[in-house]
Amino acid sequence: MVECMTCRHISNSRMIPVLCGLLFLVATPGRGVAEPPAAGVAAFNSYIATVEAGLTRQHALREGFLVPEPSNRLRLGEVIVERMTPADGADLPGAMLHDWRGTAFVPGAKVADFERLMKDFSGYPRTYTPEVMQTKVLAQQGDHMQATMRVRQKHVITVVMDTAYDVTFARLDALHGYSISRSTRIAEIEAAGTAKERALGPGEEHGFLWRLNTYWSYEERDGGLYMQIESVSLTRAIPTGLGWAIWPFVESVPRESLEFTLRATCKALRK
Repeated sequence: MVECMTCRHISNSRMIPVLCGLLFLVATPGRGVAEPPAAGVAAFNSYIATVEAGLTRQHALREGFLVPEPSNRLRLGEVIVERMTPADGADLPGAMLHDWRGTAFVPGAKVADFERLMKDFSGYPRTYTPEVMQTKVLAQQGDHMQATMRVRQKHVITVVMDTAYDVTFARLDALHGYSISRSTRIAEIEAAGTAKERALGPGEEHGFLWRLNTYWSYEERDGGLYMQIESVSLTRAIPTGLGWAIWPFVESVPRESLEFTLRATCKALRK
């Protein structure tokens, strides 16, 4: 059942029935897509390699550990979110790539506070409710861990996914740290929380999320903690001819999810 919340975002009422119908075609059960195309995955992996190489250089030095943002705006409580992929560079073969970066400042917070919060996977359902529903640490060795999360995304429709991640935390020094989280499995769940719950097969999934890598960088200075998060995701491509209608909403999901994560983290650290 598609919950059409899109109508709240459209000023032209004549567009509503058309757009709702198009979204229904994209998202209804029975209209699954295959696994991400090999060419799309290869392009995603190549993009990730470039991102991670840049972060490796960035994290090697105290100067420029974070991408510069207006510190006066951040210290006033503003959260700065920006799109990293150009408008003409997000389309991959059979897929779409989304890259967003957000920055915030929390007065009084320290590196140790942030790491304690982020390593406490059992607390994620409280910190990141309602997006994170369940978590479990599968293995942990020092600052390297493998964990699973059940997440819920509610935008035009509600989607529940079981996800698995490989996560590593590291420090440059006592005031500078970073983490790398790479998805290792993402499965869309049908009828979550009911007796009919099941993971959809590769030919049944809708391609709402195929890959998700998240990179945190954090620096303690100016009496608080600057945090920067970059999120790179891979989703299915928009069907030919429907981009004019669906693109603005497909594009909003990664941004809203990143901004939610950043604001929820700020709120938890302020406590």
